[in-house]
Amino acid sequence: MMHQFLTANRTELIARCRAKVALRAPPGVPEEELAHGVSIFLDQLIKTLVVEQTTSPLQSRRVSGPAGGGKPVLSEIGESATLHGKELQAHGFTMEEVVHDYGDLCQAISDLAVETNAPIGVDEFRTLNRCLDNAIANAVTEFGYQHDFTLADKQTAALNERLGYFAHELRNQLCTATLALSIIKQGNVGLSGATGGVLDRALVGLSNLIDRSLAEVRMTAGMPIQYHLCSLSEFIAEIKLSASLEAQVKECVLIVSDVDPSLAVDVDRDLLLSAVGNLLQNAFKFTHPHTEVTLNAYALADRILIDVQDHCGGLPAGSAESIFAPFTQSAEDRSGLGLGLSIARRSVEANGGILRVRDLPGWGCVFTIDLPRHSLTEENMPPLPQAA
Repeated sequence: MMHQFLTANRTELIARCRAKVALRAPPGVPEEELAHGVSIFLDQLIKTLVVEQTTSPLQSRRVSGPAGGGKPVLSEIGESATLHGKELQAHGFTMEEVVHDYGDLCQAISDLAVETNAPIGVDEFRTLNRCLDNAIANAVTEFGYQHDFTLADKQTAALNERLGYFAHELRNQLCTATLALSIIKQGNVGLSGATGGVLDRALVGLSNLIDRSLAEVRMTAGMPIQYHLCSLSEFIAEIKLSASLEAQVKECVLIVSDVDPSLAVDVDRDLLLSAVGNLLQNAFKFTHPHTEVTLNAYALADRILIDVQDHCGGLPAGSAESIFAPFTQSAEDRSGLGLGLSIARRSVEANGGILRVRDLPGWGCVFTIDLPRHSLTEENMPPLPQAA
């Protein structure tokens, strides 16, 4: 009888399963838990086999559940397997390892039966397979539920963190703007003075924060990319208009090079505007006062390159790639969310481009957007500026 064989060799079977599970177990799993679920299942399998030898063999379904799967039915094996799947997920096992966990016992029983020439009938193996099938189904189902819950919790925590940073920064800028405006309304100071400058900086900060957040929403939501062929010179001219005010507020000089009017990019204009805007905001934030920030757009072979260079003094050692990670702020100025460069890279990559940085130690750094090169025909080239 199989139940007698399992009872007599219970300790050996559990030891074999524990040894196999230990090879797959993540670090830190207590040794006594490696075969905990398997030992419970083994006892329930023995109980099922014993009941099937009585005059009411169908009562074994209360222990093992019915054959054939389908709608879940409450059973002792189902309950314990559900708990086991939850425990394995909590300990860092994968779903494949959940299946292997029960497969180990099946293999151990088969191997030991062959080694000892134990007589096991066909019906008893069918019972073993039914029990394994139901146990694996319940354990995997619960594992999947727990995995989804864990992932959802992490995503919720990340979203709450971002919303918290956003609300905090938004409130700071809005409070600054409101305070500056209230002082100006008292009539003691003018818009052109220092208080007016504070108001300008707060409003520019609010605009940048909203633009950056809208770009992140588009990227996170996976909205379709709207590609359009657009003039590079017109694009840079539009950037120059908005960036000039921020350069003035930040007390630095913005230098924009002339752009070949025949050059074009086939991009989602809003995302590229967000990327270049974020790079300029980053440059204005970290460049030393009264220094230059340079915006240079040009062609090199079959590529369009857009460079943003600042005078920040150079990057901290080893930070050339880490600065693109979300919520990373490697400089002393910790204002803002630390999302600008992350959003810029994602926006560039969504347009089929590459964003990289080159450190100029002791001087500054150059952020380069690398995009495929396109050209305009004479019909859709922007008009040349008229002579005065």
